[in-house]
Amino acid sequence: MSQLDRINQSFKSARTEINAFLRRQRWKEALIFFFFVLLSLGFWLLQSLQQEYEIEIKIPVRYKNIPPDVSFTETPPQEIIVRVKDKGSVLLNYSFGRSFAPIEANLKNQADKSGSLSIPKKTIESDIQKQLLASTALTGFEPQHIDAAYSKRVKKEIPVVFNGTVQTTPGFHISGDISISPMNISVFASDVVLDTLDQAKTVFTEIKKANKTITKTVQLQKVDEATYDPTSVTVTIPIEEFTEKTLEIPVICTDLPPHYTLRTFPSVAKVTCSIPLSRFKDLSEDAFEIKFSFKDLEQNVSGSLPIHLTKKPDWVSSATLVPDKIEFILEQNNRHD
Repeated sequence: MSQLDRINQSFKSARTEINAFLRRQRWKEALIFFFFVLLSLGFWLLQSLQQEYEIEIKIPVRYKNIPPDVSFTETPPQEIIVRVKDKGSVLLNYSFGRSFAPIEANLKNQADKSGSLSIPKKTIESDIQKQLLASTALTGFEPQHIDAAYSKRVKKEIPVVFNGTVQTTPGFHISGDISISPMNISVFASDVVLDTLDQAKTVFTEIKKANKTITKTVQLQKVDEATYDPTSVTVTIPIEEFTEKTLEIPVICTDLPPHYTLRTFPSVAKVTCSIPLSRFKDLSEDAFEIKFSFKDLEQNVSGSLPIHLTKKPDWVSSATLVPDKIEFILEQNNRHD
């Protein structure tokens, strides 16, 4: 007998045993019992849903048109706890299938400089009733009115700082300063909080594998008990392809007396710098200087002097001198004025 025939025989045997088990009298009686249990449970559930119950539901409160220079002295209620009474089937719909629109507290509708945002009981009750079915009885709600005291906050202008990391693809680099618009924003808070704020940071932003200039809107980090206006800024990160350029720069002594002759070896140094590809033609020898003073020579007894760039464009990110020191011979002339 092949393996396939043995597998088919095993399936047939298992099916035969299952059929035999289902034909047993005890199994049939168990199925009938469970059927009537489920049926009675269904009738009980239908009867229960026709009875009246009382439950609590939560309706959110939304505060609108709050100016940035206004803050509540205490956290106002964020929801209304509502007690309703109705049939179980209706309450089941409230609990699982129905969403409630927020009760709106609009500061724009309040009297100017009143110092308190007030919503009377009748207004709250009316807003609740609009969302209930006709058969539902409103038995109560808490709080029954809203009185949220507020006060004016102090304004201060602070700079915005980019908070994040920028990783570029090989051959590309940041080619200038990261610009932020607006550079300064308004912050509204109490005097105590304002004293601790000297800058606004963006949320941490991570940029990977960048190969072109990036402009994106970034949110500002939230500060407790303070409000920013605006709450987001536009960040521009200039990114360009970079290349290397090598130039020969003369080595110059700035204040050599006329009765001295200076010989340097070498007389020029090579500077290799990494620059944006778009500014390759803009960079010339005139943009760099290598200078040292006569005093440096007088105080040097080794005949060797380290050199460095004394002038370099700000937009050149890195520059390497070869060599980084020179040999020199200082001779005094026999004839001088």
